[in-house]
Amino acid sequence: MKKLITLLFLLSVLVSNAQSIYDKEFKINGLLGDTVELNSFKGKKVLIVNVASKCGYTPQYAGLQKLYDAHKDSLVIIGFPCNQFMSQEPGDATEIHGFCQKNYGVTFQMTEKVDVKGSEQNEVYQWLTQKSLNGFDDSKVKWNFQKYLLDEEGKLIAVFPSNVKPQSTEITNLL
Repeated sequence: MKKLITLLFLLSVLVSNAQSIYDKEFKINGLLGDTVELNSFKGKKVLIVNVASKCGYTPQYAGLQKLYDAHKDSLVIIGFPCNQFMSQEPGDATEIHGFCQKNYGVTFQMTEKVDVKGSEQNEVYQWLTQKSLNGFDDSKVKWNFQKYLLDEEGKLIAVFPSNVKPQSTEITNLL
């Protein structure tokens, strides 16, 4: 019994020490030259997704848009275009924006093209993938359309691989 109490105490300490993305003042350029300030999303869940226009998972843009439309009062979706997986996002900002608008009617937030892994990894993705920074778990971005879900306080609560569709129960049950 004493071991169980100790284990529960340690677990509660770990949970309470989970770090918030809002502890940092992350700012990133938006796809159209605006500035995306993550701190402005406090109080909403945030789904961060690395996206690409020429990927087998690209049709997930439609699901992301439907998810956003259904939950936009309580959910922010941020697409981070990335060209690191078989060069599946070769376009510039104008081309990416045009593709997303024409094919999927995307209205959720999109950032400039970034690296989500490697030596030039964007600082948001450094936070998302390192337990020492996010207090939740270590992860590696394995492919386009990997998803990271943050709670209303900016704490990482789930990581979903590319094959988990945006409107899946795994995601919607956490909204």
